[in-house]
Amino acid sequence: MAKTKTAAGKTIRVRLFKSINGCQERHRVSVRALGLRKLNDVRELQDSPSVRGLINQVSYLVRVEDNA
Repeated sequence: MAKTKTAAGKTIRVRLFKSINGCQERHRVSVRALGLRKLNDVRELQDSPSVRGLINQVSYLVRVEDNA
């Protein structure tokens, strides 16, 4: 997983690369919890166990990108 050191701590950059149409409702909720709405939306999130758990649950819908 790509991580970077910032003033607030480590962050992780997540992109929604696959549509949430046809997936489970709980996976849609997880994508929304990550702050992703549309295809190719990118969010920079704090690297925490809860965020990693959400990413692992919907790993087939999102990609973790390099911050560089």
